[in-house]
Amino acid sequence: MPEAETWRYRGQTIDREQIAFLREFIREHPLSSRWKLSRQLCEALGWKQDNGALRDVVCRGLLLMLERAGEIELPTVRWRIVGQRRTADEPLFHSLMEQFHYLRYEQPVGEHLKYLVWAQGRPVACLAWSSAPRHLASRDRFIGWSGEARRRNIRFLAYNTRFLILPWINVPHLASHTLGRIARRISQDWERIYGHPIYFLETFIDPERFRGTCYRAANWVVLGRTTGRGKDDRTHRPNRSIKEVLALPLHRRFRELLQTI
Repeated sequence: MPEAETWRYRGQTIDREQIAFLREFIREHPLSSRWKLSRQLCEALGWKQDNGALRDVVCRGLLLMLERAGEIELPTVRWRIVGQRRTADEPLFHSLMEQFHYLRYEQPVGEHLKYLVWAQGRPVACLAWSSAPRHLASRDRFIGWSGEARRRNIRFLAYNTRFLILPWINVPHLASHTLGRIARRISQDWERIYGHPIYFLETFIDPERFRGTCYRAANWVVLGRTTGRGKDDRTHRPNRSIKEVLALPLHRRFRELLQTI
């Protein structure tokens, strides 16, 4: 609770002089997102954990508290979840995908999230995520789970069905940066909407069109290739293009968590 001239947060006192410093720091970094601003502030103040990692999560909580109290004004939110709960941004998301993604827009089935990324008041990227395919040989070998474990735990995987950087945007490393930001927040977002976390991300890349450079730069790993037969195959012959399978574990104990029956 606030006092006359101070605020308390996580056991620390924030006085008027510190709030004035925060206001000036925000003014001096007009192009920084909220995420970047908190990290820059941690660097400037030396706010680090014992292992050397920045205390940016705590810093963001402090900044949000002060903003809600009307003490500071943070940059506008640049990430919007369009997701299962419809918002005013969803028609824009659908339109951008339909016009500019080579696969066009496709409505996800089951659990899914859609992210619309903004910068300086304009959309710059769109990402769609859905429930993962139930059978994927290279991924199943990588995880090492049994059929029963897969049936029980497939819900803890999310599949990146669409990723679009709008064609007029030319920002170096934006794609890999965006994937990294999503990886740090998608489990929490998924749990808030669907009631369970995500431990593992996956996607397909068409090697005839793309190299998947941005995924590799964001620490995704190549697991193998699809068979090209699809889930309803009866001929055991390829009937569609073969894709590379890339994945990103989100939890260091992902195998243990996903193998549990």
